Amino acid sequence: MVKLKSIKDLLTEAPFFEGMEDRHIAFLSGCGEIVHFEEGAFLSKEGEEANNFYLILKGEVSIESYVPAKGAMMISRIKGGGISGYSWLFSPYRNQFDARALNHVRAIQLNGKCLRGKAESDHELGYQLMNKFTQMILQRMQDTRRQMLDIYGTEKKVATSNE
Repeated sequence: MVKLKSIKDLLTEAPFFEGMEDRHIAFLSGCGEIVHFEEGAFLSKEGEEANNFYLILKGEVSIESYVPAKGAMMISRIKGGGISGYSWLFSPYRNQFDARALNHVRAIQLNGKCLRGKAESDHELGYQLMNKFTQMILQRMQDTRRQMLDIYGTEKKVATSNE
């Protein structure tokens, strides 16, 4: 007999939520549901209303931005255990990037409206979420910087100047 893990169990195992109190994980799990995306499907579209974020359980997601005359440019690749989406946290709650499934994706979708309400009522939870997401945003900014350096062919110069 196979026992399915609860959303709370899956969140507890995810590196992103490491160090969060059990009561906060339980709070978060009340805002979540398991979802699936087929290859090529969009988890989110740039400019659309942002009400969710995703803990990727299985599969890969491409974080992309549209570049005129070049099309979609991959900024980052999110694998199992990673998080897709942070725009639900910041007004005006619009997605800043596209997130597209590169293959079959299984994820926990966490409802941003639900989480904003919970964070408002529990400021410690709000602080923990802001801290976790700020770290993720900084990493995405570094990914974007590296992607831009690769486009312009200056990566070696920058790497050398930092040594």
